[in-house]
This record gives sequence, C-alpha cells and structure tokens, in this order.
Amino acid sequence: MRLSLPEGTHLPTLALTLALGTVGGFVARALHLPLPMLLGSLLAVAAAALAGLKPFGRLPQFPPGLRLFFVPIIGVAIGGNFTPQILAEARLWWPSLVALCLFIPTAHLLGYRALRATGALDPITAFFGAAPGGLTETVLMGEEMGADVAMLTMLQFLRLILTIIVVPLGFTIATGHAVGSAGGASLVVAHHLSLADWGWIAGAAALGLVLGRASRLPAGVITGPILVSAAMHLAGLSDASPPGWSIMATQIVIGTSLGVRFAGMPARNFVLALRLAGVNVAIFIALAAGFSFALATFVHEPVAAVFLAFAPGGLTEMALIALSLQMSVIYVTAHHVLRIVLAVALARAFAGRVRR
Repeated sequence: MRLSLPEGTHLPTLALTLALGTVGGFVARALHLPLPMLLGSLLAVAAAALAGLKPFGRLPQFPPGLRLFFVPIIGVAIGGNFTPQILAEARLWWPSLVALCLFIPTAHLLGYRALRATGALDPITAFFGAAPGGLTETVLMGEEMGADVAMLTMLQFLRLILTIIVVPLGFTIATGHAVGSAGGASLVVAHHLSLADWGWIAGAAALGLVLGRASRLPAGVITGPILVSAAMHLAGLSDASPPGWSIMATQIVIGTSLGVRFAGMPARNFVLALRLAGVNVAIFIALAAGFSFALATFVHEPVAAVFLAFAPGGLTEMALIALSLQMSVIYVTAHHVLRIVLAVALARAFAGRVRR
C-alpha cells in the first residue's frame, strides 16, 4: 500500500495536529482516564477544532486514509487473545448471542423513537444516528440517503465517546479502583519479538485489512485483522502480538482523526448532538443492563461480563475492562463483533422503509 497524502493536506498543520493529539493522550494517561491515548488525543484535537484555532491559517486536519496504516494493529492484538480453549467455552454462549439479535433491533427502535420525539432531526438522520454500532458504515449509508451528515457523524462519534467514558467510570465507582486501560490493562503481553514474529504481525494486519475490505465486512478494517489473527493463533502458527507502543500510537492516530471532525461545527449544533447522543446512550445502557441480569445465569458469565458484551461502543475499551476484572475478553469481543454486524445489516435492511 503506497502512502500518499490527499490534495490540500498541509504538512505543518498535520504535524501540529498529531503533536497536539499526542500531548493530549499523555495528559489523559497522567490523569488515569479510560482509554487515555484515544480519549485524550480526541478531546485535545476536538477542543482545538471547536475553538477555531488556526496556527498556520488552517483548522486541525488529519487525512482519514492514514488510519488504514494503524487501525489493523488493534485487530491483530484482539485476535491474539483467541486460544483453542475458547472454542470449548463458546458453546455456552449461544443464549446471549441469540439475545443480541433481539437487543440490537430493540435498542435501535427505541433510540430512533427517542431522537424523533425531540423534533430536532429528520427521519433519516435520526434512524442512522440511533444505530447501536457500525460508526463508519452508518455515516456512509446515511450520507447516500440524504441525512444531515455533520449531525449524523457527531451523533455516532458521541455515542462511542460517551460509552467509553461512562462505562469505565461506572465500573471504577462500583469496584473502587480504576478499570480498563486507566487501570493499566493491556490486550498485549510484553515479550521480545523476533523478525519472524514481526512478519506474522504485519502479515495478519495486511491480509486482514485486504480481506475485511474486499468481503465488505462491517468495520472490516478491524474485524478482518481480528479474524486473521484469531485463525493464526488458533492454528498455532504464532503467538506474537503487537507491542504496547504500537497500540498507543494507533490510539493516538484514531483519536486525532476523530477529533478533527469537529472542525467548523457551530457550538450550538455540538451541544444539540451531545444532548441527543446522551439520550441515546442512556437508553442503550439501561437496555444492556436489563439483558445482562436476565442472561448471566444461562451463559455462565458474571452479570458485568454480559453487560460489557452488550454495551454499545468501544470494543477495545470494553475488552480491556473485562481483562481488568479477570473476565473473558473473548466473550466480550465476540459479542461486539456480532453487534457491529447486526447493527449495520439492520440499518441497511430497514433504511428504505424509513425513507418512504
């Protein structure tokens, strides 16, 4: 894959934007915030964008295509948690996997009704803005069908952001100690990587990216590498996982690329999007809590693990919280992959009816 910057990219502005995101990530890490490198970089860049800062005469910028060189690393790291023992455990999960097929349309319908009841959104924007997963895919589908793209993008971004803030903080309050990445949890195990290990990691990332996009998997940039890495580890070909510094760098890139989306957005629109996303997330979290209490006994997992599996956002952070609490990371991850697939499939299936 050849690295080329899109026309109009201003290298000094790009470098300063990335530097701002990096500083924000390390500040958030020092403050022990959840998913600090992603959240800190996002908040720092978003704040600069909303404030209209133009140190080089340009708003913060970061070409979205650059993420393709980083995001697959997260997928390879998650796939590294798949082991042969997981296959034996998975047969006990079918009740919650089936229940997820009910949870997704119910959550989407309730969220859609709530957003429409405010009178602030047209039907298409409200429908795709209420989708409980598939950020990129729902924004693209909404754009094709005439949604308010700026508002839709903010609704989906804020759903993700609010979830990865509220859920870790809730568990921190409940347990009395930091959880997830704020508690030092990591999806990777530190060990020396040989040249062959680097080859397996790079191969899984590249092949996963190609297969994920070619097969049009929902969130294929990350789900493709997850599947390839999982197959590699289950087959015993390698036990290599990306080093911690590469995960941190990837989170900074993702957070920075999300933060620049706030550039040029009027403050009143941001406040409206924040309020609407808050309503949506509250519905999703309440519904996830209800499902978790109903299902825990049947899947032989703690209530907290089932809740994390159903929480609508932040696959990586939800998995890290499970790791902090010594719960099954793969149980949580498997449900989030299915959540994304179902959310995108249902949005695509019913969008035409909403437009009519």
